[in-house]
Amino acid sequence: MGIPFTSGPITLFLYLDHGAPFAANAALGSLVGVLATAAFAVEFSAIAKRGGRIVPSFIAGLLAFALIGGAAQDLAIAPLPLYAICAVVLIVAIRLVADPGVTASVPLPRWDLPARMVLATVLVLAITGGAAALGPRLSGLLATIPLYASILAGFGLFVLFGFGAFYVVIAASLEWLGLWAFAAALAAAVVMQAVTLRLLQRGVTSAAGPVSESRS
Repeated sequence: MGIPFTSGPITLFLYLDHGAPFAANAALGSLVGVLATAAFAVEFSAIAKRGGRIVPSFIAGLLAFALIGGAAQDLAIAPLPLYAICAVVLIVAIRLVADPGVTASVPLPRWDLPARMVLATVLVLAITGGAAALGPRLSGLLATIPLYASILAGFGLFVLFGFGAFYVVIAASLEWLGLWAFAAALAAAVVMQAVTLRLLQRGVTSAAGPVSESRS
């Protein structure tokens, strides 16, 4: 989930249609989207834990996304410091959202995958078609709207480290690497995903160790 299969193509189309400076600025907007998505997850989780149903939780999360995204989209911060801020915010958000004692398995309806495909296509067409009017920052932010995060709000935070790595590389290198920046960004996202997964696995193993010893 950390690979930006929807927002990444949007950034590519913005680059092809509007040039490198526009797309690099949009990538900064997508980095701000990491902060907004963290706010979404925290608010969604807070409502859901109080017994809220998915629709009110999702609406509350989107309001948090809009509030933080709107407030932060014009921040004049370089890509690397902005990514560092995102990482700190994600760590805090994970602590607020995560509940290791809760697991769930939810069967998905048959229309789930087609619905995701339609939503992703509509999002791509809407943002790329209206990018000139929206501007680069807002286009980049809207590309990160958590359409699917209502079913992975907690765990989805872990993948945002790789997602952010993709966009920090795009923002920092697109104007001098051109299309190669997308290959470099994808590699950075995959590496960060691997590192995050490794650390997550270590954390799960450490947490399970004392329990296993007590049972034995």
